[in-house]
Amino acid sequence: MRIGEAAAAAGTTPRALRLYEARGLLRPLPRTSSGQREYDSAAVARVRVIRSLLALGLTLEDLRRRAHRLDLLDQPSVSCASRPGEFSDVVADRLAALDAEIARLTHLRQGLAAAAGEAEHAPSSPTPEGRRRSNLGS
Repeated sequence: MRIGEAAAAAGTTPRALRLYEARGLLRPLPRTSSGQREYDSAAVARVRVIRSLLALGLTLEDLRRRAHRLDLLDQPSVSCASRPGEFSDVVADRLAALDAEIARLTHLRQGLAAAAGEAEHAPSSPTPEGRRRSNLGS
């Protein structure tokens, strides 16, 4: 099938399919005599797996670094659920990155909340615009 049909079948866009191929997540695809990519059902199934992993929060870089493990998913009897150890390091790395980001955002939030609390208790001072007005009125 052509790229548009494959993209629709996988629930994505032709641009995403080209990106997955360029990043090495899809095997080089056979081409027609006019140079168009030819997708089969296995390629579409692989794109669905890639999309489901991306939806779980993994990144293209996470998948690219472990593209050889995605080959396991090309076998009809194999899934992420049936081979949890194959992706455990990918998931552990992503969880660590998410934990670090949560810690960073929590720290940022605490700082902003403290600053907001200090601002509520600070004496009010005229704004620069207010000062200009009062100077003009004298």
